[in-house]
Amino acid sequence: QVQLVESGGGLVQPGGSLRLSCAASSRISYIVNMGWYRQAPGKQRDLVATMASGGTTNYADSVKGRFTISRDNAKNTVYLQMNSLKPEDTGVYYCKVSPLVGFDYWGQGTQVTVSS
Repeated sequence: QVQLVESGGGLVQPGGSLRLSCAASSRISYIVNMGWYRQAPGKQRDLVATMASGGTTNYADSVKGRFTISRDNAKNTVYLQMNSLKPEDTGVYYCKVSPLVGFDYWGQGTQVTVSS
């Protein structure tokens, strides 16, 4: 059973930066898409950024120009670099990996709090 483990969350002041990591416990074959999602308190889980197998990226309008998704295939890891953080970026961040066959894999989430 593949597990995804996120790390890198924490408390940061507005304007600060964080880098989230999502490591898979083992290699996932034939990944179609991988991404980061955010769930703020009392709200639904929303897409933040995704990266297709070919490298095409997609970002929520609210994070364009500030967040960057990347991956290291050798380490089975996907990253989310978050710069110029705002209080509205606060939430639990989840990574998701979608294989060609089978169910999506989700991580357990990591808390990001942007506050002065």
